[in-house]
Amino acid sequence: MSNKSFYITTPIYYPSAKLHIGHAYCTTIADSVARFHRLAGDDVFFLTGSDEHGQKIQQKAEEQGITPIEYVDPIVAGFQHLWEMLNISNDDFIRTTEKRHEKVVQEIFRRIYDKGDIYKGAYTGLYCTPCESYWTELQLDEKGCCPDCHRPVQEVSEEAYFFKISKYADRLLQYIEENPDFIQPVSRRNEMINFIKQGMEDLCISRTSFDWGIPVPIDEKHVIYVWFDALSNYLTPIGYLDDAEKFNKYWPANIHLVGKEIVRFHSIIWPCILMALDLPLPKQVFGHGWLVVDGSKMSKSVGNVVDPVGLIEEFGADAIRYFLLREINLGQDGNFSRDALIQRINADLANDLGNLLHRTLNMVGKFQEGVVLAAEGRSEVDESLIADAMAAVKAFDEDMSGMKISNAIRAVWAFISRANKYIDETAPWALAKDAEKKQELANVMYNLVEALRIISGMVLPYMPSTAEKLWQQLNLPGSIWELRLADMQQWGGTPANMHIGKPQQLFPRIEVR
Repeated sequence: MSNKSFYITTPIYYPSAKLHIGHAYCTTIADSVARFHRLAGDDVFFLTGSDEHGQKIQQKAEEQGITPIEYVDPIVAGFQHLWEMLNISNDDFIRTTEKRHEKVVQEIFRRIYDKGDIYKGAYTGLYCTPCESYWTELQLDEKGCCPDCHRPVQEVSEEAYFFKISKYADRLLQYIEENPDFIQPVSRRNEMINFIKQGMEDLCISRTSFDWGIPVPIDEKHVIYVWFDALSNYLTPIGYLDDAEKFNKYWPANIHLVGKEIVRFHSIIWPCILMALDLPLPKQVFGHGWLVVDGSKMSKSVGNVVDPVGLIEEFGADAIRYFLLREINLGQDGNFSRDALIQRINADLANDLGNLLHRTLNMVGKFQEGVVLAAEGRSEVDESLIADAMAAVKAFDEDMSGMKISNAIRAVWAFISRANKYIDETAPWALAKDAEKKQELANVMYNLVEALRIISGMVLPYMPSTAEKLWQQLNLPGSIWELRLADMQQWGGTPANMHIGKPQQLFPRIEVR
């Protein structure tokens, strides 16, 4: 059993007045990875949070006649409520407006300034307020707009502090080229290499034209640029300034999971900040794709933004989690549609998994008075089932360790289908009619319950509530939260003479009109 530390983060989400399914997607990915590593026995720290400073927030608050913190508080509460609904198991939620974070950001500024890597100058250039991004003329799109969001940029001119990011460009490029897993997927890695090779200018890291931000500690008429502030959040909750033991346990982070549109900040700006602090870089920055809705990118103007809260209330959190993780290959864009969701619920969850559990419990109840009897001896078909179970656990382990989540789920469901086939192969209803086949029947019933024990563990990262219901209906001893991957790598963990629970429907079929 592993006993390693494992630190995974999502980006801290920018307060948007409208929650959408894309927010749920990224955090559900991170949660499934965190839950898998806990299952593997790792000491996991899972961070998410909210990025609350910047000119855009101040402008929106002024439009409503309220303070910026009054504007962001209810939006942040909405994020936190969504995570509760989705059963997100984060260990901390960082808000960049918290004093603990302000202290860290200001100290990072001081240390890099004292090193000589921050200097005061004047900034005249192009700025995209929605993206909080600075651009050069060469980096704009063909219409002269922001290359990320394709909205107009503004020319700004003001006194500012600059971070000597250009000093670290060659070192960073060498690091990326020598560590091919640092930026994933490969397409994102290639984009970042090309970006660096185009030339990197020093980064403007302060503003004076608004005041909603963390003050520059040596010059309080300036506030710190939002990305310099936001990226530092990954150090705050793990004790960067005040708990060396905790910090050394979890840093460097294992995975920064981010949307592909902000890979540049996490794989260029953030590593340069860490180099200036003489800190090791995160082990991996993984850029996931976007969700599109029925073939079109989600957009408020188009009116196709999908509300995750309504979906969860209608279909349940685990069904939404399963669909997002199963349907989309991590790193690629994925399509969300209501029809596809319902099809997955009916085929994979109600038919495959739900029927396997229901049939098994009903047969144990009908044929053995609800008692799982000891297995003695194995037939060829039993050996085949057991071999397939161990192969499924191995694939599940390898694919989850390699961030191939959809592949891992496919391996789990292949085994669920195999267990359903095992029922047809062994025909327990026929065995129950023959008194001389009592032990053979007992073996089949034991193997089905044992298969479901292992399946419970394999679905736990994706559908935690469903995994717990499986465990409880099987009436397995202890808690599923005590289960470890090592317990699933051995056949025979179900105790003999165990009384099963009563079958209850996991996922009712959805009738499509």
